[in-house]
Amino acid sequence: MGIINNNINWIMLIAGLSTCSMLAAVIAPQDALLSMYGANLTEPLADVVVRSWAFLIFLMGVMLIYGAYRPEARTLCIVIAGTSKLGFIALNLLFGAQFLDALTLTMSFDGLVVAVLATYLIGSPPTQID
Repeated sequence: MGIINNNINWIMLIAGLSTCSMLAAVIAPQDALLSMYGANLTEPLADVVVRSWAFLIFLMGVMLIYGAYRPEARTLCIVIAGTSKLGFIALNLLFGAQFLDALTLTMSFDGLVVAVLATYLIGSPPTQID
């Protein structure tokens, strides 16, 4: 656990920057769907929903980056972003079986990030907030 605690800034920064890459889906939602799921949605509403979803994911990345540099906010940032990533994994496992092959890399990365961040939370002393 020492290696995680000693490098948590870098871990959160890398995880945050890669999560922020979903900003591309705000600009090109159909390309992002095709890339991630191997399928597209054709209704006009899909563009709005996918853009909103992508922007929220982008914000989770921003939270991880913020937490990397603000130890007093780190636990909150990890819990919120980690919960979001767990929700993504769970929802795809429950409702997206037909897309799991296309999502293997994304879900594996998110699962690894969650495991590492949870290990950090378990092994680090609680932060004092004044």
